[in-house]
Amino acid sequence: MLPNSRSPRLFLDTSVIIAAIMSPTGGARLLFHFGETGVFEIVVGKSVLNETDEVIRCKAPNRLTDLAQMLDETRIKVSDEPSSENKNIACALVSYVPDTLVLAEALQSRTDWFITHNREHFLNNPKLENLPFRIGTPGDVLLWQRERI
Repeated sequence: MLPNSRSPRLFLDTSVIIAAIMSPTGGARLLFHFGETGVFEIVVGKSVLNETDEVIRCKAPNRLTDLAQMLDETRIKVSDEPSSENKNIACALVSYVPDTLVLAEALQSRTDWFITHNREHFLNNPKLENLPFRIGTPGDVLLWQRERI
């Protein structure tokens, strides 16, 4: 990293955290490794953490310790509660109510990238083309990082 430059800030959706827990060798997990080393700053929202916890408790309760360790080692930042303005923007762009809160949290976090596997509500949503950050998969941001160095 160059002097006086900051690490790119990545906001992770629940799908990416779940993928990182379930596949220790995939692109999602690699984002966490880069987060540990300071290449990326990893940010999540409170709703993302809550949903991730619920999914892991239901589908893979034996991975709860792995989740806690991964979040701790990466020094995950939690975004502030989204403003009314960011909630309104998100509501206008995403029709699925739980994902509107996730998008509002991403907007609040002032992220550089919103990372998700959710094609229906985020990746293939043409309404999201003019946001102040890029939206992509773990592979998209890893390719972008590779091109930068």
